[in-house]
Amino acid sequence: MLKAVSTYLFVKERLHPGILDGLARSGVQAIEIFAARQHLDYANRKAHVKEIAEWFRGSGIPLHSVHSPLYADYEWGRAGAPPLNIAATDRAARVEAMDEIKRALEIAEQIPFRFLVQHVGTSNESFGEKKFEDAMTSIEHLRAFAKPLGVRILLENIPNELSTPDKLVELIHSAHFDDVGVCFDFGHAHIISSVREGFEILRSHIRSTHVHDNAKDKDSHLWPGQGTINWKEAMELLRSAPQTPPVLLELEGDEKVNPLEKLGDAFGKLETA
Repeated sequence: MLKAVSTYLFVKERLHPGILDGLARSGVQAIEIFAARQHLDYANRKAHVKEIAEWFRGSGIPLHSVHSPLYADYEWGRAGAPPLNIAATDRAARVEAMDEIKRALEIAEQIPFRFLVQHVGTSNESFGEKKFEDAMTSIEHLRAFAKPLGVRILLENIPNELSTPDKLVELIHSAHFDDVGVCFDFGHAHIISSVREGFEILRSHIRSTHVHDNAKDKDSHLWPGQGTINWKEAMELLRSAPQTPPVLLELEGDEKVNPLEKLGDAFGKLETA
């Protein structure tokens, strides 16, 4: 199984070739970039994106996916900027969100990648029929923009009522989104219900993963084994998926620990689980 890592691990700092070199030395076979402007200024195509594109061209390691931005500012909402929400009932807010997401999608013009991982709604958002329909319209728009760039949209199961496994399947089927898949987030599934239940519902749609742990209390993005997920069961489920998605670690950074020294062990433990 492909060993991949999200740069969410370093999201608080500017993404630079030194970080990517460290990931390569750790044995990572593919990378997901977390599109937060303070991390990768994806709108700065002549400098920052170009710098990262040159690294990918010379490394031989593919950019597997990009995580859609959650905020449009450079402070990740800390200064009061609202979250980007493709299910917002306010049309202007949806258009603003889609415009920002399209800026991130344009990374593919300089660094080809397969998937954009997209949230539907924000954390803990309640369900509403209009929100659900507005989300469908937004995804249709993003699909059309992403297709010529060679990118497919993956919806992520997150802890809200719009993004439960059942609702994601309903959305994909109702809108006949044959080319839209799912990024299965193990930690989120553990919080929502259980990894097994979520996986079985989404199995045929899963094209990528986010692998992290928690104690079923909050979305803490712990290293596998630091929470209460049964990783033996989780890896057996993953191996049974028809599309053989990667093991993609999406972990919280810790200033006291050099994560690059732990990645090899983390993948080893998962492979032998």
